[in-house]
Amino acid sequence: MELIKPGRQFDFMGKRWLFMGLSGVLLILSIISFIVPGPKLGTDFKGGTEIEVAFKSAVSSAEVREAVTQSGFDSPDVVSVADQVNANRYLIRVHEVSALSEQQKATVRDRLCLLPENVPVPEDRCPPAVRATEVKFSPGGDKISTRYDAPPDLEGLKKQLEGIEGVDLRPGANNPVIVSERDHKVELHLKSKGDQLMDGLRQHLGADRVPEQALRVEWIGPKAGAQLRDAAIKSILITIFFIMAYIAFRFDIRFAPGGIVALVHDVGIALGAMVITQREITLSTVAALLTIVGYSITDTVVVYDRIRENLAKHRDMSFAAVINYSLSEMLGRTILVSATTLLSLIMFLFYGTGVLRDFAFTLVVGIVVGTYSSIYVAAPLTEWIDRRFFGANSGKRKKVSRVRAQKRADAVV
Repeated sequence: MELIKPGRQFDFMGKRWLFMGLSGVLLILSIISFIVPGPKLGTDFKGGTEIEVAFKSAVSSAEVREAVTQSGFDSPDVVSVADQVNANRYLIRVHEVSALSEQQKATVRDRLCLLPENVPVPEDRCPPAVRATEVKFSPGGDKISTRYDAPPDLEGLKKQLEGIEGVDLRPGANNPVIVSERDHKVELHLKSKGDQLMDGLRQHLGADRVPEQALRVEWIGPKAGAQLRDAAIKSILITIFFIMAYIAFRFDIRFAPGGIVALVHDVGIALGAMVITQREITLSTVAALLTIVGYSITDTVVVYDRIRENLAKHRDMSFAAVINYSLSEMLGRTILVSATTLLSLIMFLFYGTGVLRDFAFTLVVGIVVGTYSSIYVAAPLTEWIDRRFFGANSGKRKKVSRVRAQKRADAVV
């Protein structure tokens, strides 16, 4: 299948400044978008609790948001999830996580009779069966481990924790539970923020509309979110560095800057598109960006390979003419490959749900700008570097071109 007839030439380099200016404008808009309106970071990066709930009957997003707010959660995000099985499925996200504050931990220690040194233990409130000798909190704050010198009174432990704000035992026959009779070790499982969210929804919307359990509950602390964010940035920067080294080794130093600028161009515009459309930036988005990096550099390497091949074949042509010739040869192949990939992604974009749709959107933008950048960013920048810093080689090519043209003219005469 041939979209473009063999031998047809396009003057890509003649319009390179126009399109490079367009790229500059898009990058500036992407940078501005990080200030206004600013990126919408997902739970992966900023921390929080996220649940998906399939309600039993019709409910609006405004009702869900009001119920969550009345339950004590600030600024909740409520998003309707497209589901053919259940039309009343919602994604609810809050900033709070299950981790206990230092004040809550201090209150729990006091109630469990683990007092600071030199502080007398009240015998009436703290008999040996409920007097903890050790209290440990899980990183998530949804489990407390305690030890005692005597066999513990589980019912007494329940009463000790009653009335502490934000600390509620999860209902169940085995909570608290003795995990080691020899060491008198006990575990108390607390309600997570997801459990508290579900309780608040039942209280304000009614048990007839809210299911017993959420479809999915996820949470991540702010420290872990910051670590994931830093790791994501490092992964992209390390990838770009090694790709630059590969291109410099695979071709020569003239080609590496153009390939790297094209990668930064593609990632920057794809991120800007995510921010402008206020789509969430999550770990899935980072995976999409790394996929864009791989796709873009593959397309650029193919173009570079053809340019290098034609540089050896057509020594009587200038570098700019070789680029036009090479890109014209590759144009049909580039359109077919990109269009085929886009067709599958567009299906995910329109018929996918949740994270899959954002992933497809990022890839669609990235593939479009990646194909464009191989032609109007990487190749023109390589030609400019050759002309600016390797002028002697360019001069030799022009001299050879003039000599051969003169020889052809003399042969005609």
